[in-house]
Parts: sequence; structure tokens; C-alpha cells
Amino acid sequence: MFNRKQFCLWVLLALGSFTASADEGMWLPMLLKQLNEADMQKRGMRLTAEDIYSINKSSLKDAIVQFGGGCTGEIISNQGLLLTNHHCGYGQIQSHSSVENDYLTNGFWAMTRAEEKPNPGLTATFIVRMEDVTKQILGDVPANLPEAEREKQVQANIKKVQAATTAGTHYDAIIRPFFYGKEYYMYVTETFKDIRMVGAPPESIGKFGGDTDNWMWPRHTGDFSLFRIYAGPDNKPAEYSPNNKPYTPKHHLPISLSGINPGDFTMVFGFPGRTTEYLPSQAVREIMEISDPAKVKIRTMKLGLLDQDMKADPKVRIQYAAKYASVSNAHKKWIGEMRGLKKLDAITKKQEQERKFAVWVAQETGRKTEYGQVLPQFEQNYAQLAKGPTLARDYYMEAVLGVELLNYAQAFATLSNNIQKADPAAMDAAAFQKEVDRLTKAATGFFKNYNLATDKKLFANLLQLYVKDLDAKYVPTILQTVTKDYKGNWDAYANFVYGASNLTSQEKVQDLLKLPMGKLQAKLLADPAVNLINAFSSIYRTSVLPTYTALNDQNTLLNRTYLQGLREMQKDRKFYPDANSTLRVSFGQVDTYKPADGVTYDYYTTLEGIMEKEDPTIPDYKVPAKLKELYLKKDYGPYGVNGKMPVAFIASNHTTGGNSGSPVINSRGELIGTNFDRNWEGTMSDIMYDPDRVRNISLDARYFLFIVDKFAGAGHLVKEMTLVNNGPQQPAPSDVTVKTETKVKKDKKKTKIKEKVN
Repeated sequence: MFNRKQFCLWVLLALGSFTASADEGMWLPMLLKQLNEADMQKRGMRLTAEDIYSINKSSLKDAIVQFGGGCTGEIISNQGLLLTNHHCGYGQIQSHSSVENDYLTNGFWAMTRAEEKPNPGLTATFIVRMEDVTKQILGDVPANLPEAEREKQVQANIKKVQAATTAGTHYDAIIRPFFYGKEYYMYVTETFKDIRMVGAPPESIGKFGGDTDNWMWPRHTGDFSLFRIYAGPDNKPAEYSPNNKPYTPKHHLPISLSGINPGDFTMVFGFPGRTTEYLPSQAVREIMEISDPAKVKIRTMKLGLLDQDMKADPKVRIQYAAKYASVSNAHKKWIGEMRGLKKLDAITKKQEQERKFAVWVAQETGRKTEYGQVLPQFEQNYAQLAKGPTLARDYYMEAVLGVELLNYAQAFATLSNNIQKADPAAMDAAAFQKEVDRLTKAATGFFKNYNLATDKKLFANLLQLYVKDLDAKYVPTILQTVTKDYKGNWDAYANFVYGASNLTSQEKVQDLLKLPMGKLQAKLLADPAVNLINAFSSIYRTSVLPTYTALNDQNTLLNRTYLQGLREMQKDRKFYPDANSTLRVSFGQVDTYKPADGVTYDYYTTLEGIMEKEDPTIPDYKVPAKLKELYLKKDYGPYGVNGKMPVAFIASNHTTGGNSGSPVINSRGELIGTNFDRNWEGTMSDIMYDPDRVRNISLDARYFLFIVDKFAGAGHLVKEMTLVNNGPQQPAPSDVTVKTETKVKKDKKKTKIKEKVN
């Protein structure tokens, strides 16, 4: 038993062990005033929370967009010019490319507005305002309701609030759970649909270092691309029209030429995708020892097969460039994540946290009732998941659906199943035709970037791996034919499936979809690809998904309760919610780091590093002749510093996927860089942040300007931007409180800051 003195001492120690580092956190913009403004100003920020997020006046939030649903972009001119990463715009660059016009290899620059290229389906979404809607969503939801029933009622309430909020407007409303459904916040959004490609450097700049350098520091990648938002005559969202005008934003970011120095304040403003910072030790073990290793194994095989075909055929290289980059990005991230968690001894640290939580729970009877079963139930649930459901789910998602033919066949299997369920004589012909029209239209996009021979290799190898690594109960009986009829020859089985299927070419699909319902159904019932995906999906739906879903629904409730207990236990701690693709702010500082014993990395890189890495025999390290010429002449214009051209820098901001393309903003609200990656040693920050090793990697704004202006000769784009040079950031005060008042003149080229020091 603890005596009072011992207990007080333990509480102090426990609270200290749970305190987040100064740079950790992805914070809600609407709560910056009460939670973060003072801390940010102590770190050197010269803005107020109202300058960052406001619904009463233009603010930084009005220059930030969610780009395409998976990245972030920022507005950098009063004519709707949008800056994001090269890898965020990669799909659009690839879609406009061909062997004859290879924009991936050669780059693209629109020298007039007429040359800017439309991108059907691409969107840019602004946040109009945020609102805490927890009471509206949870107010009538009974306590202790089973999780599935609770979720149904929550979703019904969400629809009601969304409908009431957007009625009579062109806005949308997104409502997301925070703290595992303990709180709900609404984001009212405005989405623009006419987004045109303006510029992109060649891959030798935009992807310099390629997969070799991905997730690594030092980095020398010019990872940017330029787009423009177009609007209707009323400056509101409109479908593509040649008559649309460049969007006039409420705010655009001025770009600083002052550069960066160690200790400078940095703020990243964007849409981080997903983090799970409050997982229990059992969940971290599952990630480290089951899920990540499985996914890495599957993607290692897939990347090797894609690489062979892409190197052998220029057409395949273009077709699969974006796909390869997507597969590779997560693959390398998971490897770094496993290494980082191991080096951080994450499981042990989580277990220590849980031991302290258990001691706290044991102090009071009420806590035992509320929280006593949380940790034991975690242990039981994750033990059940480890017996097979987690691995089976990962192999279904990565190996089965990693085969394009099987992934594509899902829509046709659904159509077939719907026809089979209905009475053909009474079926709605209009609904049937609508689905046929949709599939016919989608076929063009799918087969443009599809190579049958490549996919056939993936089929044979990935399915063989699936059968080899999983328990037999997860393997469809239809695959017994491989052993029986094909003597275990997976290539021969692949030849049969791809030869007999009607889903392997655009011509076959279009002919298939011209058939009347009855004949179409007969063809689909006989199609080996449809039958195979049906067999896999049946096992997944009956033997994997129910158990996996039920256990994870329980874990969601347990996480909600566990986190509630931690927040109750640590009342003075500022908790930030996990990332969920909603607008967030993170802040930190420009800083070096030590990745290993005896090694320290500097905080910036330069063009000299590109020349040091140059190797014409390695695709990742080819350097364009024009860039070498500018380097040799030291022709850097106003963007270089002391005869050198800065390229990238690192800081301690807490970022994740979705932050790609996010602006890195200095203490005065000026753009100093564009976030594009994290260091490999810090990829575990999605699960556990380590201030000593976590660094976000950003493109220096001056290198972006240099490439646009001096390399591409697209100075007309630079002219529409607002460039400022207000000198170095002032050092962060240590012992004083700083209040600031910022006024931006109409000139937009000068920012005067008045300080009042109390």
C-alpha cells in the first residue's frame, strides 16, 4: 500500500513520464488560442491564434487546401496558384504523359493560361470553419450502447447535423470522431473542381534520389508541382469550363527569401492522414511483429516484379510510375517504422505506461469499476487477432487486391451478384444500364495504365505467396485446381485465367457490356477472374471480417475508455487527437539530429550535394544538363546564399502522410518551405513521437523559386507571387512573454511587426 507521501511522489513522476515533448502534437486550429498560442509565441511565433485560424477575417487557413483528398496544398498568389509536392501531383503528371510527350521525364511548364491542363476528378478543398458538435452527435446516444448500435445512431445524427448545416449553401460538412469517438468536430468545406496543372520539374529534379533516398536525410529532392484553382464568374466552385477564371483567394502566402537558421520557429499547416499515438502495447506489438512484416514481404515481391517490367519497356514505365511510387512509399515507411519502434523500445515504454495506469486505477473503487477491465480485455482481444484474422486481412488487401485483375473484377462480381439476387424480369433496367455505362466509362481509365503481362506475373507470384503463408482455412477451394490440374505451376494457371477472362482488355470489356442482361450474367458466371475474386471475398467476409471487425469494435471502445482514463489521470496535460485527415497545426523548430552513435546530420542541404550524388548510370541520380550549367555558373539569382543554392531542410514538426505538400511557415506567417517527407529514423512518429529523432523534411522555398525561374524559365509565375525579405527570424524569447500585433500592408511586400514585452 502507498502512504500519502509516497503516492504524491508517484503521481509527480508518472505525470512527468506522460508529458509530451514541446514539438509533439497535431493541434486543432480552432483551439489554438486556449491550448497553444502561448507556447507557440514562447517558441518565437510573432502571430496570434486569430492570424492562423479565424472565421471573422482572412487568416492563414484560407490559403490551405486539401489537395486531391490525400495531400495538402497552399495558395501562393492572388490568382489561385497552388503549390504542392511533385509526388502529390504525380498521378496528374503521369496521366498527361505519353511516350511522345513524356512530362514525367522532361517536366512541364505552362507558359500561358491556355496551356494549363485540366484534371478531371481532381479537387481542392478549403475549410470555411470548424465547430464542436459533440453534444449534437452524442446527446441522445445512451451510455453503454453496443458499439455497432452506437455507431448507427451516431451516423444518423451526423447526417442530420450535416443536412442542417449545408442546406441552401454550396458547402459540404465533414464530421469526424476525435479521441476514439469521445468528441466530434465538424469541418464546413468549400470544394473546387476545376484544377489545372501549371508546372512540374522533370523527375530528375522532382524525384531526385528516387526510392533510394525516400524517407532519408540528407535529401536533395525538388519535390514540388504547381496547379491553379479555377472558379466560376462568381468566384465560387464550378465544373470545368474554358470560361472559368483563376480563383481569387481570401489569403495567399507570401514567400520568404530570408531563409532559415537553427532554432527558427516552424509551423506546418495541413491535413495529416492517420496516427495512433494512444495505442496499448499489444497493438504496437501486432504492428511490429505481424502486420508490418507481412505487408513489407508482399510489397517487396511486388516492387521487384514491377521494377523488372518498367526497366524493360518505356510504355510500362509510364503506365506504372505512379503505382510503383505508391507501393514503394508505404513499403519503405513500414520498414523504417519497425526499426524506429524497436530502437525506441516502444513496447516496453507502452507497458510501463500501462503499469502506472493500473496503479492509478487501483487507488479508487470507482476507477476499478470504470477502467479495471480495459487492460486485461486488450490482452485478450489482441491475442485473438494474432491467431489469424490480422494476417489474413493484410494478405487479402495486399496480395489478393494487389493483383489488378482481381481488384478490377470486384465491380463485375458485384454486378453479377446483384443480377443473381433479383428477378431479371422485374429488375430495374435503368439501374442496370446505369451501372453498365459506369463500367464502360471506367474501362478507359483502367486500361490506359494496365499491362496484362505485368499483372499476370503479379497474379502468379502473389497468390502463390498467399497460399504458402496463410492457414488453409483462408485459402479458396477453387485454388486446389492449381495442384490438381496444373501440377503446382502457377504461371500455367495464370495463363488460363488471363486467357479465359473477359476482363483483360478494354475491347473485351466493352463487348461484354454491350450484351443484354441475361447473356452478360452468363458470361460473368463463367469468368474465372470473377469466380476467383468471389471465392476470396466469400472467405474474407465469412472467416476474416466478422472476427476482425468485432474485435476492433471492442478495441475502439476500450481505446476510448483508456484514453478517457489517461486524460482524467493527467488533468494538466494537453492532449491532441490522433490525425484523421482533418486540418491541423504542428509547430517545432529547425534542428539537427543524431541518427546513430557518432553521427550528426546538419539541418540543410544544397545543390552541391546534388552534384556530389550525381551518377548518370543510376536513374535516381541523373542531373539535368541545364541544372549543371546553372551550378557551374553559380547562376542562382536572388535565391542563392553566399554562392550556394539551398535545397532542403529539416525541423522537429510532428507530421505524417497527408502532410505532403503542407506549407512550412515561419514566425511571421511567411512560406519558407513545403513539407514532403520524414526521416527514416522518425517514421514511428505515427505511433510514438521521439523528439531526438523525429524530423520532417521540407523543400526550401528558395530552391522551388530557383527551379521555376532560372531552370524552367517560367519567371511569369514568380512574378504573380508575393516575395518578401524581412531578414532572419528573431530568436525565441526564453524568460519573457511576447505579445504581437501584425499588420500586413496592401503592398504585401513588407510586414511590420510591433512587439510589446511585458
